[in-house]
Amino acid sequence: MSESPHFSYELAFDRNLGWLTEWEQLALRGKCVAIAGMGGVGGVHLLTQARLGIGAFHIADFDRFELANFNRQVGATMQTIGRAKVDVLGEMARGINPELRIERFAAGVNPQNIDEFLQGVHLFVDGFDFFEIDIRRRVFARCAELGIPAITAAPIGMGAALLIFTPGGMSFEEYFRFEGRPEHEQHIRFLVGLTPRGLHRAYLVDPSRLDLAARRGPSTAAACELCAGVAAVAALKLLLGRGGVKPAPYHHHFDAYRDKLVLSRLPFGNAGPMQQLKLALGRRAYARATERAPATEEQPYSPSSTVEQILNAARWAPSGDNEQPWRFQILGEDAVAVHLTYSTTNVYEYRAGEPNVLAGGMLLESIRIAASAFGRVMEWHYEGGETERHRIALRFLPASGTAVDPLYSYLGLRSVDRRPYRLRSLTQRERSTLEGVLGDGLRIEWHIPLASRWQFARLSARATDVRLRAPEAFPVHQRIIDWNRRFSPTGIPAGALGLNRPTLSIMRWALQNEERNRLLLRGGTLSTAAQMDYAPILASAGFFAIRTTRSAATPDERVHMLLEAGRSLQRFWLTASKLGLAMQPGLAILIFAHYGEHAIPFTSDADVARRASRLAAEFRRAFGAGTDDFVFMGRIGEPRPQRLPCRSTRRPLPDLIQGEDKPTRPAAPSA
Repeated sequence: MSESPHFSYELAFDRNLGWLTEWEQLALRGKCVAIAGMGGVGGVHLLTQARLGIGAFHIADFDRFELANFNRQVGATMQTIGRAKVDVLGEMARGINPELRIERFAAGVNPQNIDEFLQGVHLFVDGFDFFEIDIRRRVFARCAELGIPAITAAPIGMGAALLIFTPGGMSFEEYFRFEGRPEHEQHIRFLVGLTPRGLHRAYLVDPSRLDLAARRGPSTAAACELCAGVAAVAALKLLLGRGGVKPAPYHHHFDAYRDKLVLSRLPFGNAGPMQQLKLALGRRAYARATERAPATEEQPYSPSSTVEQILNAARWAPSGDNEQPWRFQILGEDAVAVHLTYSTTNVYEYRAGEPNVLAGGMLLESIRIAASAFGRVMEWHYEGGETERHRIALRFLPASGTAVDPLYSYLGLRSVDRRPYRLRSLTQRERSTLEGVLGDGLRIEWHIPLASRWQFARLSARATDVRLRAPEAFPVHQRIIDWNRRFSPTGIPAGALGLNRPTLSIMRWALQNEERNRLLLRGGTLSTAAQMDYAPILASAGFFAIRTTRSAATPDERVHMLLEAGRSLQRFWLTASKLGLAMQPGLAILIFAHYGEHAIPFTSDADVARRASRLAAEFRRAFGAGTDDFVFMGRIGEPRPQRLPCRSTRRPLPDLIQGEDKPTRPAAPSA
C-alpha cells in the first residue's frame, strides 16, 4: 500500500509566486476570511481563496445539498445530496490544503452569533442567498463597526457584479438605502443597486423565471465562477494592502455574455436621481409580475421512470397551432398507448384530420429518438381508429450498445421560425442531406429562384386571406394566439407570429369581437400578408413541397402511411435544425387549396369559398397537379440571430398522461 502524499504548503502554492511575492504568500497563510453561505457563490469563493493559500476560514450555512443546487453549486453532486453544505465544502477545502483552519457555523449566521462569526477575521465575503436581506444588513453593519472590509460579488445572469465596502467609506446601508422599507422593496433595491446598468436584461429570455415575490430567480455556474474570480482578486488586494481597490460608491459589473465591463460611481447610492427612476421602473415590473404570478407555485416536474423520461423529451414534437393532439397511457415499465385525436378544437377537418396524423408520426419519430438516449429501441403498432381517435401501441426494448441518435439534442431546439431568414441559398450538401433522410416514400421538390419564391408568396398570401376572412376561423385565432406570454405551452405567442407591433396591436383590438374583425377586414389583408407571407418567403433560401409516392387501399393503410410520412418529416425537420437551418410550414396553402379544389363546404361565407377556389386554380398552375399527393410544404433558410426568443412550448407531461398511473406535479412545500 502506497503512503499518503505529504502536504507541503510551499510546493502547493508555489505557482502563485510571480504574481505574489514569497512574503505575500506567507502573509496570506496567516489571514482569516469569513464567508457566509456555502451555496452558489459561497462554496466557490471558499475553494478559490483556499487555492490562493489563505490559511483560515469561518464558513456558515444551515442548508443541505439537493438536486436543485446542481446547476451552480460547486459542492452539489449525487454523492453529497442530503449532506450539510458546511461539511462538504469544509472537506473539499481541506482536500486542497490539509493545514486549513476552518471554523464551521452549521446553524448559519444569525443575530446571536455574528460577533463569533467575525471574531479574528480580516475580510468578510458575502455568499448569502440573494433574498436574505436582513441578516446581510446586520453582518455588513457589524463589519463596518469592527473595521472589517466586506465584499459582495453577485452572480447576475452570466456576469458578476462587485461591490467593496471598506472601513470609513460608504456603508452598505448608505449605498442600498434599505432602512424602513418593506421586504419586497428591499429586494428591488438590492437588485437595482447591484445592477445599475442592467447588462443582464438584454438576454433574459424568460422573465417569468425571475419572481421576486416568490423568492426565486435563474442562475448559472458561469456567473458564480466569475464572482469567485473577481472577489478573490479583491480579497488579495485588501488582505495584502496592495494594488488599491475602488470601494463603494464605485460599482463593478462584468458581463461575459455582453462582453462588457462597466465601472459606475453612484455617490448617492440608490438615493441618486437615476437610481430612483430605475427603482420606480423596478416597482412597476414587480407589480406586473405579481399580478401574473400563479396562486400556488409548483415544483418542476421530475420524470420518475425511463418511460416518462422518454415521453418528456419527445413531447416537443410539432403539431398544427401547437394543438398537441396526443395523450399517453402508460401500460407498464416498457409499454405505452398513444391516443391521437383527429382534431380536438380545429374547425377544419382537412382530409379526416390528416395534419394531426402527420403530427402523430412526428411524435413517433421523436419518441424513437428519445428512447435511444436511454438505451431503448421502440416498436410501434397502429391498432386502428375509433370515433375521432387513433390508438398506437408502443413497446420499449432494452438494447445494449444502442447509440444515442445524433438528432436527440435537437428535439427541443427545433421550432417554427416565422421571421425573414438570411438571403443565402442552400448548399448542395445541405439539400442532399435533407433529401437523404426522407426515404423512399416521399419526394421533395425545391423551388429556389426568386420568381418561384414570389409565386409561393402569392399562394401563401391568398391562403392567409382565406383564413382571416373565414368566420369559422375567428374563434380559432382567439384561442390559439397567446397575448400574455413569450413562451406559450398551449398556443402561439403573439410575438412569434412575425408581425410588427402596430399590426399586432390592431389585430389584438380586432380579435375582441367579430364585429371589429369584420370592420378591419374591409380594408383588406395585404398588410398582414406582406409581413406573414411575402417578406418571409422572399427572404429565405427557398420553398419546398413534399409528395407521397405511395398509395393506400384502406383508411387504416392511409393512416399507417401518413404516420410513416410524419416520421420522415420529423427527421427532415430535425436534420435541418442540426444543419443550422430554420423552417416554417406552409400547410395553410395546401389545406385551403384542397378545400377549393374539391368544393368542400368548409365555410358559410360564399366569398371565402370563391377565394379558396381561386387559390386551388393557382396551386395547380404552380405545381402542375392537384393537392391530393402533397403532404407537407414550407420555406427553409438560415435564421437571423434572435435577441429574445419567442416560441410555443409544450404542456407538461402530467397533463398529457391519462389513466390511474398519471404522474402529478408536486406543489411547492409550505414555508
